[in-house]
Amino acid sequence: MERGLLRRHGIRPRHSLGQNFLHDVQALSEIVTAAELSRGDSVLEVGCGLGSLTRFLAAAAGSVVAVELDPRLAAIARDNLEGLGNVRVVCADILEADLHDLALPPDTSWQPISRTILRQRSSACCWNQTRGLARLVLTVQKEVAQRICAEPPEMSILAVSVQVYGRPRYRCGIPAAAFFPVPRWIPRSSGSIATIDR
Repeated sequence: MERGLLRRHGIRPRHSLGQNFLHDVQALSEIVTAAELSRGDSVLEVGCGLGSLTRFLAAAAGSVVAVELDPRLAAIARDNLEGLGNVRVVCADILEADLHDLALPPDTSWQPISRTILRQRSSACCWNQTRGLARLVLTVQKEVAQRICAEPPEMSILAVSVQVYGRPRYRCGIPAAAFFPVPRWIPRSSGSIATIDR
């Protein structure tokens, strides 16, 4: 679906923005499973792309605010998700955004979910801005997930800096075929899902 949508709109994925679209249904389901969502939860999705994961999140959570930097993709996501009353797509740079301006539902636990490879900085930014976070779900390289989940005496500066905020956990791997286009690092690595709990 992703490949056809991009071709139809004349869009070529931009490597500089980490635009490697996760299209595998099993992998998308694994992310939702890792989030352990309920109807009382709100989700902030960082880098929603075409809205594939957003649809899965909307089926499990009470509300989803999906943030996308690329205005071309944000417009497509809005069209794809039209009719889902609990989803709002926002075109913004999450590194520059004030999360309070995104009008996240008050008095609810909420979770930032980032499926954009190499955008851990984005989700760390979310973590720093609020204390209302329950769980952070990341899609990162396998080596990054292993490093942030390391225990003494194997801990790196990355592991320490992450574990100051919460308890990380490696969830599962993601095969190269789950992405379009295949990320450049895939020949020497693989993707994975990790969570960080408060």
